[in-house]
Amino acid sequence: MKHALGFDPRDIPWSVQDQHWPALPPAALHAESLRGVFKNPPVWTPEVKREPSLGQRAPQAAAVLVPIVMRGEQGNEPHLLLTQRTQHLSSHAGQIAFPGGKVDPDDQSVEHAALREAEEEVGLTAEHVEVLGQLPSYITGTSFHITPVVALVSPNHTLQTNAYEVEFAFEVPLSFLMDPANHRLHQWENNGVQRQWYSMPYRPATTKLSHGSNASNASNPETEYFIWGATAGMIRNFYRFLLASNSL
Repeated sequence: MKHALGFDPRDIPWSVQDQHWPALPPAALHAESLRGVFKNPPVWTPEVKREPSLGQRAPQAAAVLVPIVMRGEQGNEPHLLLTQRTQHLSSHAGQIAFPGGKVDPDDQSVEHAALREAEEEVGLTAEHVEVLGQLPSYITGTSFHITPVVALVSPNHTLQTNAYEVEFAFEVPLSFLMDPANHRLHQWENNGVQRQWYSMPYRPATTKLSHGSNASNASNPETEYFIWGATAGMIRNFYRFLLASNSL
């Protein structure tokens, strides 16, 4: 998987940061707990705010939906819905991402943009989505100022992916992503610029979703979903946000 900088991010050395931070307990990831955190957010500081610039592109407002699918009989097995972007896209091609994109002039808000993009990319309609709130903006090296919009998603939805933009959609247990032991910090100096980013490689048993379905299909156990860069940075910030709340 080559990046625009001409390297494979998997090959860059990494370490797990040992701040003795805990994995979030299951109860902290239940719907009522998540609703409560956004109603009464903690005082906290985002860890990952911006990436080193990759050029002189003008800033572009963007929004992504952070869709938490409430799986399980009581909705107590939340999963994060992600997409694999197609290889021919002009930005972040072939990478794992949240549903989302540029904020259009006709969008009433960043929330509206995130919901519109989610419906366009994976067919996730607003009737199945409960928006909880926003996380701080994340600025990519390509000058996208991304607002993550966090939402709960009913498991009764049916996906219909846009084949031009999305190769497939899949889910990762939120408990895996909210455990800092699974967060790798890569650090690398290139052309005098120090770059660092998080990754959260995930090897699923049954998480890949077929086009036009919300049912899981068995996937190759050797498959690794390499979540990294902006997506991993926003997930890391989400962990820090919930950690701050659970530390009160």
